[in-house]
Amino acid sequence: MGMAQKKDNWISPEEYLERERKADFKSEYIDGWIISMSGASRNHNLIAGNLFAFLHNLFREKPCSVYMSDMKVMAKDASHYTYPDIVVVCGKEEYADSKEDILVNPICIIEVLSDSTEAYDRGDKFTYYQKIPSLKEYILVSQKRRLIETFVKQEDRHWLYSLTEEENLYLETADATIPLHEIYEKV
Repeated sequence: MGMAQKKDNWISPEEYLERERKADFKSEYIDGWIISMSGASRNHNLIAGNLFAFLHNLFREKPCSVYMSDMKVMAKDASHYTYPDIVVVCGKEEYADSKEDILVNPICIIEVLSDSTEAYDRGDKFTYYQKIPSLKEYILVSQKRRLIETFVKQEDRHWLYSLTEEENLYLETADATIPLHEIYEKV
């Protein structure tokens, strides 16, 4: 998804949620500012879909759920609401409220990089995600070439970085390997 622009007026998290739940188009919320989201490219959709399908099948027999880009995630004390491309949660799912549309305890977040969002996904967005206590793995997937970057939270709360360009992506939170040719199928 690409970022379009920030709107001019600051609003509260409550106002954002009230508007967002009625809106025809998705927007993220960062410290009082609404960021409109634009549509994704063919490659972006294929990669996200391939990852979702693989993970959905992988977790079918486990107490985990996988969501695509319509599940909001709350980070940093309700001052950040985002729509990750893919979210994994295991065990009891926890939500910000009774609407069950804002997940607060993901274990893995995957973002497919776009020209318009890459700096945001690597920078501020990752900083916000690091504030989620349950998050153990953050994955950035290039849509330009077979290249995947993984950040895994260590016991000392530092993040271990690894780069995958070869045959398989190792997904720490699932203790599973995903062949890159499946992630990039038809891309």
